[in-house]
Amino acid sequence: MASLSSFSAGAGRPPAIPGARWRPADAPLRPLLLWVRTGTAHVHLDGGPTLHLKAGEGAWIPAEDRAERTITTEPGTVAFPLCPHAGVGTRGLPELTRFDVPGDWQDWLIQLFNLQVTPFSGHGYSPEAIAELLRRPGTRPPTPAALDHGPAPEAPATEERHPAPEALATEERHPAPEAPATEERHPAPETLASPTMPRARGARAVAEELTHDPALDLTVERWAARVLSSARTLRRDFLAETGLTFEQWRLHCRLGAAVEFLAAGYDVDQVAALVGFASRNGLTRAFKGRFGLTPHEFGRKLFARPGCGGLTQRAAAARQTDDLIRMMRETNTPAAPEMLPPASTPSHTNDIHVLSWMYRGSGYLDIGDRRYERERGVATWIPAQLEHVTGLRENSVSLPLGNASTADLHLTAPLQVRFSPAWDDYLMFCSISARSALRPDDHDPRHILDLFAGQVAAQRALSVPMPTDPRARAVALECLRRIGEPGGTQDADIRAEIHRAFRDETGMTLARWRYAARMRIARDLLTGGAPPSTVARRTGYAHLPTFSAAFSRFHGLSPREYQEREAAGGR
Repeated sequence: MASLSSFSAGAGRPPAIPGARWRPADAPLRPLLLWVRTGTAHVHLDGGPTLHLKAGEGAWIPAEDRAERTITTEPGTVAFPLCPHAGVGTRGLPELTRFDVPGDWQDWLIQLFNLQVTPFSGHGYSPEAIAELLRRPGTRPPTPAALDHGPAPEAPATEERHPAPEALATEERHPAPEAPATEERHPAPETLASPTMPRARGARAVAEELTHDPALDLTVERWAARVLSSARTLRRDFLAETGLTFEQWRLHCRLGAAVEFLAAGYDVDQVAALVGFASRNGLTRAFKGRFGLTPHEFGRKLFARPGCGGLTQRAAAARQTDDLIRMMRETNTPAAPEMLPPASTPSHTNDIHVLSWMYRGSGYLDIGDRRYERERGVATWIPAQLEHVTGLRENSVSLPLGNASTADLHLTAPLQVRFSPAWDDYLMFCSISARSALRPDDHDPRHILDLFAGQVAAQRALSVPMPTDPRARAVALECLRRIGEPGGTQDADIRAEIHRAFRDETGMTLARWRYAARMRIARDLLTGGAPPSTVARRTGYAHLPTFSAAFSRFHGLSPREYQEREAAGGR
């Protein structure tokens, strides 16, 4: 089992949290719940009042295509934007509404945000059991594109049964013809899974949003504008990389979500709204055309079979949205729902490095036969292209802090650092900025790389010999925590026996030990590409010339010369 070193706190103090604002062009207008964990936020709709929210308060912001939302947060504020499915609007509140968030709901809301911004998996129900339901005489086969993700063939006559979602969203004014009789065949279990995800950046961003919320009903032109692409490019990427047109892909995504929501116990009308159909008739026609059963028949047969129920992560998020609406509507303080049970992902790979932080409880990362424990406060870079399984134990919550391309970060094995609870609010702010439209004006996705590099450098400074005397070791750890403060810990405040322990157990005076630790951290930051001026500030030097002279004495090279040598060696 791979484990962390004993360094148990973030290096120095977290940076100040800047103000942020919501960018409506970055996200479709759908119902939004804003919860303020710390600080102050302001919400305004065109032609309406402005709500000023303080810590512990929330606002329900209904979907309205014609009203522009203005959401801003003051410096020091952590506010979670929670986006229920587009289909939940009719069950929410009809106007901008303020409400109080009970204390026992707060970690639950953080968990709901995590469910909404991380990839969904099929954990929690049995696709095989559902597939078995569909193995029955008279079941129609899926379209060829659902079985073979190569180039899409010419659509056969039976594909007329699958109208584009735009047609379904207009109350199905064009009924589909009856399907011709077919040879008795049965869909394979994999046809119930989500359709293949495209790899191109713009198409993948669209696919991920639709996977999270299949009810989103933007045209391909509006999706293209959102991801800075063209409609033609988006259509081409979907077809080339999934074997499905954009409309077919979205329809398969919606029907896969419908299966999950039916298995979770939602009725047909609710499912139609949750997955983006304007009526139950539209859902029924599309569902039967794909699976050979109406949604009602599917739900009835499913619950007649033992062991077929259960919540997928997407269905669990929908149930949590129901609980959220209950919290807003009830006048008495409602009890918070239970947290999620243990969960794990299927074995999979990412094409980018992913940084995940353990906010509550514990989890693990399995790569091959090695298990990396993820304890409270531990942030883990999960390398790209490594097959892995991530898991959460009961009542545990993790949050994604950001991503990095393989060009930005060279990583072949997981990298872990522990942050102290003092960093909680700042890391939550980083997660919100990375995974929502609420972010600072000067938001730089690469910022998390610099932040993590500083934490790693401080942890690696433990390679400097550490004293074993408990009191001296405590002083050493405090020096590392305050390494970025000019002067750091003051020697005059430290007892003589601690100075003696440093000399006897490390071979260095405390001042020399602190100098060596600073130079080790500086070396790692420079290797990671940080500018010398930034490294000087992070290691407690107020002036770059002073830092450069100290670095040159210790390493025999100036910071710039050292950085150039390391860069040349990596080529």
